[in-house]
Amino acid sequence: MEIAAITGLEAEARIARRAGFAAHASGGIAVQTFAAAESYLAQGVHTLLSFGIAGALAPHLLPGTLLLPRAVVEEGGTRRMVDAGWRARLADALAAAGLHAEPGDLLGADEAAASRARKAALFAATGAVAIDLESHIVARSAAHAGGSFIVLRAVADPAERDLPRAALEGLDPTGMPAIGRVFHSVLRHPGQILPLIRLAGDTRRALLALRSALEQRPSPSAAPSGSVAR
Repeated sequence: MEIAAITGLEAEARIARRAGFAAHASGGIAVQTFAAAESYLAQGVHTLLSFGIAGALAPHLLPGTLLLPRAVVEEGGTRRMVDAGWRARLADALAAAGLHAEPGDLLGADEAAASRARKAALFAATGAVAIDLESHIVARSAAHAGGSFIVLRAVADPAERDLPRAALEGLDPTGMPAIGRVFHSVLRHPGQILPLIRLAGDTRRALLALRSALEQRPSPSAAPSGSVAR
């Protein structure tokens, strides 16, 4: 395998598999993300793809906006560049199809940014336009193994919106929604129902954007030589 995808949601992994990539859903669990990355690299994968939805930090990003960052940053300041060859080829393919992807940095974090205030603070502190829970781990693993990585994400929740509590109940270890925990959260706080419905619709927009993007992607078997942007 030349390239393999790591996601949080199983729904994201299914999109990647349909496009011809090997893919593993980590459930948003850091240790599982790390284990998947290490396993793929040990199998000889040259490039890891961090793929899936993200939360916007920049206020201009709408749900469904594609993200093709040049680098992944961490709150501590570490900044790792994506594979320049893969990114250029994917950017060209998207542009040829009339699809725009934001090139700004992505923040990899250990927990979601749930509030508008937290998103604004992270945007001001890091300059990253969006946040996810897997990309920094993928980037670290690739760097330690001497491999490379790329990120393709799409915005699910905008910067000006708080996440409902139930959305933070997370996934099960297979990347499927933890329905029981979400249900109990809604029972305790029924005012979340409308925000959850809105978030579900925005997540569908993001997943459709990702599916459209991978329809334009370069073939996994025809990877570039693997330069890393500086």
